[in-house]
Amino acid sequence: MSFESRKPIHLKRAGLKATSPRMRILEVFRTSARRHLSAEDVYRILLTQDEDAGLSTVYRVLNQLVQADILLRHSFESDHAVFELNEGGHHDHLICVACGRVEEFRDESIEQRQRQVAADNAFVLREHMLVLYGVCPQCRAGATEAEPTPGLPARA
Repeated sequence: MSFESRKPIHLKRAGLKATSPRMRILEVFRTSARRHLSAEDVYRILLTQDEDAGLSTVYRVLNQLVQADILLRHSFESDHAVFELNEGGHHDHLICVACGRVEEFRDESIEQRQRQVAADNAFVLREHMLVLYGVCPQCRAGATEAEPTPGLPARA
């Protein structure tokens, strides 16, 4: 979704004051070329902007924004959370196991099949998350004969 088409974020409606750290962190998400950022990514971006914010502040604000449903938290790796703006609408993710790249996608045929699987098993589907792990084209292209790409069989 492009920056211009994003809905405005209303902190007060979410029960939060518009403090400087919250506004700066939201601006990082709104202006970043990457949609999925870790707390460390946000912290590094703020440092490059000469913003005075500690890593503990970044973590605290990210958690507040998740609780307010302004950000979504994903744990694609067991010990590494990334965050993205909650812009409504469902999407799934492709994760590169070599470099960590995250791509979003939506496929209605997959969505229909998941609903059918739930119905076939007498489940009422409340929500779901599909994450596909693989190796992105850049990592596959950069792999050498001596260094096979993680997750792929060695080249013959």
